[in-house]
Amino acid sequence: MEWSLLFFVNSALLGIGLAMDAFSVSLANGLNDTEMKTRKMLGIAAVFAVFQYAMPMIGWVCVHTVMQYFTAFEKVVPLIALVLLSYIGGKMLFEGIKQDKGSEACSGPLCLTTLLVQGVATSIDALSVGFTIADHDFIHALACCLIIGAVTFFICLGGLIIGKSFGNHLAGRAGILGGVILIAIGIEIFLTGILG
Repeated sequence: MEWSLLFFVNSALLGIGLAMDAFSVSLANGLNDTEMKTRKMLGIAAVFAVFQYAMPMIGWVCVHTVMQYFTAFEKVVPLIALVLLSYIGGKMLFEGIKQDKGSEACSGPLCLTTLLVQGVATSIDALSVGFTIADHDFIHALACCLIIGAVTFFICLGGLIIGKSFGNHLAGRAGILGGVILIAIGIEIFLTGILG
């Protein structure tokens, strides 16, 4: 495979497509924490970027090593994403409703464990991208995955900024909206995986 403008364009477009779930979750995170500092926003975007970089690379490695095991695993990927995002979204929804009813409880800042679960849930379907880039040699696959990660970083940062801005206007209902968004993303990933 040769380096070309088409390679970079295709990799960037692949990154945009893969980053949409992570963008939506970033939007929900921004809605949920309107006091989020820039450093934390950069960290969250970086976590999503690392997962979106790593999953296609792991998929590429699987294609070139243990493809028969990966094929069996690929069938449960949509269900895993649904369970993870429904759990996180349900928790945000519950805490948002409690807060909306006047409870002192607040969903509070995003913890590392929740962020890592979100990273896995939004990127696990990117494992299958390893199949689409299977004809790439290692260096091209690595470059493609790095581009996907970079695109994801900027898209997620945009989602956090937008969510934070709207979260200020939505006040207490931001957690509810964020939870609904996460559950909807989980359902969309599941249905796409089942029907697609």
